[in-house]
Amino acid sequence: MKIKASKEKKLFIFKNSLRYFLYAFIILVCFTLMMSGRLLKPVLLIPASICIAMNTKELPSAFTGAFCGLLIDIACGKIFGYNAFILTVVCTFVSLLYMNYLRKKFINFLLITTLSSLLCSMLDYVFYYNIWEYENAETILHTVIMPVFAYTVISAVPLYLVFMLVNRFLMPERHLTIAEAIKINREENSK
Repeated sequence: MKIKASKEKKLFIFKNSLRYFLYAFIILVCFTLMMSGRLLKPVLLIPASICIAMNTKELPSAFTGAFCGLLIDIACGKIFGYNAFILTVVCTFVSLLYMNYLRKKFINFLLITTLSSLLCSMLDYVFYYNIWEYENAETILHTVIMPVFAYTVISAVPLYLVFMLVNRFLMPERHLTIAEAIKINREENSK
């Protein structure tokens, strides 16, 4: 374990800045892909926000969830803030889960993405179709909402690989502070 030096601190700031710039670029690409065309498309911003949430603390995760949710609202023509609220809560919860309980494994990511996408899809169905008792609302569920849910889960795999690549090269290493280094040194010397 190392103690940060000034050169390492500059490298840390550069890597962190570049990592967040790439996160923003990936979010922009996902938003652009969601806005293009008329066919059924995956909601790429859900797995993207979860990828970011699993690698950051709770406050940046909440901001990422809110931003991605607002972009989903714009892309899907939903009430402004609807998906932002849902993704803010989901991303904060995911960040806390990964900080305290889960390891950064693909199966954990896929499970959380599946559950989050299912939650967003079912809330859309309930609040936009089922609550108003539209005729043939089940048809919309089977022909639109469930295929979009499936596409979203499938698209999570390449997004996870992209974020894993970004994080492998740009995720800053954990360094000890001077107080932690002194404490560890004292513990080793007392043995």
